[in-house]
Amino acid sequence: MNMTSRFLPSAEAPSSLLVVDRPYATETEAQKVGPKAAAPTNMKTFQIYRWIPDNPTIPQLHDYKFDLIECGPMVLDSLIKIKNEIDPSLTFRRSCHEGICGSCAMNINGCNGLACLTKIESGPSKTIITHLPDMFMIKDLVVDMTNFYNQNKSIEAWLKRKNPPPTVGKEIPQSKKDRAKLDGMYERILCACCSTSCPSYWWNPESYLGPAALLHADR
Repeated sequence: MNMTSRFLPSAEAPSSLLVVDRPYATETEAQKVGPKAAAPTNMKTFQIYRWIPDNPTIPQLHDYKFDLIECGPMVLDSLIKIKNEIDPSLTFRRSCHEGICGSCAMNINGCNGLACLTKIESGPSKTIITHLPDMFMIKDLVVDMTNFYNQNKSIEAWLKRKNPPPTVGKEIPQSKKDRAKLDGMYERILCACCSTSCPSYWWNPESYLGPAALLHADR
C-alpha cells in the first residue's frame, strides 16, 4: 500500500502542517479479489402427486426442492419451474395465468383453488399439491372433466332472449341497466373447485349436478 504526502504552502497553512492524502492500492493489490458473500436463499419443498397411466403403479408424492428466489410468487410459477428445469414429465393444465379460465384448478395444501392465484406459503413447511379430489385421473394433476362439463351443458347455462334480436346477424345492444343484472353471475368460471369440494358430489356425481352447475342454472 502506497501513501502520498505533501506540505501545504505557507500561504495556505503553517509549513509544519503535514497533510496526508487518501491511500491507494498497488496494481498487485488491486487485482486481488476477496471472497464473495454468500447469496441469500429461500429453499422450499413441494410434494406433488404423480401418477402415470403408462406405468400404473401406486400413486406417489414426489418431492421437488428449489430456491424460491429463482421462482415467481404463485404456486403455478413453481409448477412451471419444476416442469421446465427439473422434471419435464410433470403434467398439469394451465392457460391464462390470470384466474379466468380455471384450467389450473387443483388441491393445494388440502384446499381446492387456482394455482395461478394461490401464493406460495412462506416458511420451511412443505407445500402439498394434488389433483382435484374424487375425479377420474388422466395423469398427475390432470383429471377428466367430461362429466363436469356435460352437467353444465345439460342446464343450458347461457343467456337466452325472450324476444328476437332487433337485427338478425348483428350484435345486440345492451343497456347499462341490463348489464348490471349480470353482476355477481358471470364471474363464476368452470374450474370445478366448488363441486369437487362437495361431499354430495363425491357420492353421487352421475345424478347430482353439483354446486357449479346449480349456480349457473340460477343465472
